[in-house]
Amino acid sequence: MPKNVAFYYDYGSPTSYLAWTQLPVICENHGAELIYRPMLLGGVFKATDNRTPVTVKPKGAWMLEDITRYAAHYGVHFVMNPHFIINTLDIMRGAIWAQQAGCLDDYNKAMFEAVWVNERNMAETDEIFDVMAECGLNGDAMAEAIQQPKLKTKLIEVTEGAVARGVFGAPTMFVGDEMHFGQDRLDWVSRALDVD
Repeated sequence: MPKNVAFYYDYGSPTSYLAWTQLPVICENHGAELIYRPMLLGGVFKATDNRTPVTVKPKGAWMLEDITRYAAHYGVHFVMNPHFIINTLDIMRGAIWAQQAGCLDDYNKAMFEAVWVNERNMAETDEIFDVMAECGLNGDAMAEAIQQPKLKTKLIEVTEGAVARGVFGAPTMFVGDEMHFGQDRLDWVSRALDVD
């Protein structure tokens, strides 16, 4: 049976960004398929009565230091976005559009790097379209698509499906039915892929 990793994420999550930088290599090294599952983290929080760790000030301060350590460990660039916490509704709807349009890899790169490398305010419509234009993505097509009820409903369904599967935050990865939460659990994802 082919191996795969289902990756549930939101661009507004810095730890989702870190997981995104590592999962393609992990999957390639194990001959596994990486299945992207963009979801709305705010919807997950609401459904599970969860909240972002940064609302607890000591935990938020520690988390920023921890993320910075991990970014250095992975050898990837990371800058805490000054606009955090970002409303990601439009860009997560955009992820559904990109998935349907066959350009999700490019869109993921554009959005994650805009937020966590280039400090862009991706809650602003003009900024979203500027980033898309800079990356050669069709902002006009995305803008039209994300207003369509069918696409809005699709993001809701994916988010509800994530919650039904046990997701309570991002990033969350599944190897088969085995769930791993947090970018600091990527070693466990690798171990799960090692099991025949």
